[in-house]
Amino acid sequence: MVLDDGSLPNISHRYVDARGLRMHIAEAGSGPPVLLLHGFPESWYSWRYQLTALADAGFHAVAPDQRGYCRTGPPGGPGQPSRVADYSILHLTGDVIALMDALGEQQAVVAGHDWGAAVAWHAALLRPDRIRGVIGLSVPYRPRGRAAPVAAMRAGIGEGFYMVYFQQPGVADEELNADRTATFRRVLTAGSGQGRLGIPVVPPGGGFLDLCPEPDALPGWLSSDHIDTYAAQYAESGFTGPLNWYRNLDRNWELTGAWQRAPVTVPALYLAGDRDLVVNFPGAREMIPRLKEFAPRLREPVLLDGCGHWTQQERPAEVSDAMIGFLRELA
Repeated sequence: MVLDDGSLPNISHRYVDARGLRMHIAEAGSGPPVLLLHGFPESWYSWRYQLTALADAGFHAVAPDQRGYCRTGPPGGPGQPSRVADYSILHLTGDVIALMDALGEQQAVVAGHDWGAAVAWHAALLRPDRIRGVIGLSVPYRPRGRAAPVAAMRAGIGEGFYMVYFQQPGVADEELNADRTATFRRVLTAGSGQGRLGIPVVPPGGGFLDLCPEPDALPGWLSSDHIDTYAAQYAESGFTGPLNWYRNLDRNWELTGAWQRAPVTVPALYLAGDRDLVVNFPGAREMIPRLKEFAPRLREPVLLDGCGHWTQQERPAEVSDAMIGFLRELA
């Protein structure tokens, strides 16, 4: 049975006009606003536990389907052409500010997971006047590098590195959309604390899903209903919009030249699983103790034992408690 969005208690849904983008949001509670930005390949639904936990703690929690995803879909609405250039980091952070304006909020705390973390960090970097604090899950703040990233990835890891593989127009789009239920079953399991996803390098002649074998059993945090819900949410808009985020990596590097090595100056929190592929990428774990060099108001990073990439879904109570503690410190 597919979980209907309306069946989740105390979470409501509506559309807002985010400067011309018809954005679908899920929300719960009232009080100081907290924006929850999902990653790839997810949706607002990845924050289902935190929406109600934050609401119960006295906050207005708002989780959008971000640009290109699910009910929000591409600029112009579902079914419209998805231009790669419409998914730059300036568009994505602009959507965060536009969402705050649509909610009538001058300031908010923004939390993000995976790609959503990159958007949250950049919103804090670019608009510290509007962002009271930032919470990053899985992906830490990384200052702008010295060279365009895609060529560096090709040189350092190879043509099969998944972010390079995603650059090909239509290829991963078709692969991931062919059987959405299988895609989510395989990707969510492989990236979890119980999965076996190492450095994601697509084999020659293969596809991304070759890195994500069919699981013998689902991890305890993931059910067939969860998988069916994600598959249904992607039915209309598909994967092209979400994959276009990756296709802007070099453009984002060009657009952010003025912020070379600029720090994030607002209060910050970083959480990740110790089995997350991001944390276990070569050199990443050694970088964690140095994160304060780039975000000087960062609290002590939180690593969750046995947790994989899908942080807030695998360990909902611990993530919610850490977020609420940080939010109350800000208050």
